[in-house]
Amino acid sequence: MAALTVEVFAALQSLLKASSKDDVRQLCQESFSSSALGSKKLLDVTCSSLSVTQEEAEQLLQALHRLTRLVVFRDLSSAEAILALFPENFHPNLKNLLTKIILEHVSTWRAEAQTNQISLPRLVDLDWRVDIKTSSDSINRMAVPTCLLQMKVHPLSCSLEGKEGQQGLGAPAGQQKCQTPSFRISNPIHRKNLAPPTCSVCLESVCVLT
Repeated sequence: MAALTVEVFAALQSLLKASSKDDVRQLCQESFSSSALGSKKLLDVTCSSLSVTQEEAEQLLQALHRLTRLVVFRDLSSAEAILALFPENFHPNLKNLLTKIILEHVSTWRAEAQTNQISLPRLVDLDWRVDIKTSSDSINRMAVPTCLLQMKVHPLSCSLEGKEGQQGLGAPAGQQKCQTPSFRISNPIHRKNLAPPTCSVCLESVCVLT
């Protein structure tokens, strides 16, 4: 995340017009969420409480959002580290107040950011089996074992008829489908060739409901 610009600190100066510290604290809390930047209600409240124009209020909310997000992004947890973000000529009392408020809420903001972040699914369960064809029109096809992997991952992101589903990889055919890949690995057995067998991967899309 990029460092804060001069424009950001200039916009924060509008907080000097706040009638109380609680007003500053409330604006810091409400501006952390990304959805708050598009809130018409929050914009109107900011204009009214600080007696500023809509443009100034919008710039202030964006500045507070960037400041609080940067603290969480850099995992700053001390007053010294947060104070170092401000320029030397920034209003000292406002700088100290913002630092105090941020320290009060940074743990909550960090937990919120971790909950909403995009991350790789977590493996919950794994099962596998090897299938061999018992009948086929080709002897060579009967000699090809198939390894089926079934994996359950979290978080849940597939729903059918209002029911939450657990993403399943490699579930039996005939179940409802969602955009979840599974892997079918076939290892041909070379009876006349001692070279290592090759593997092929086939992707399927399945969903296992719980």
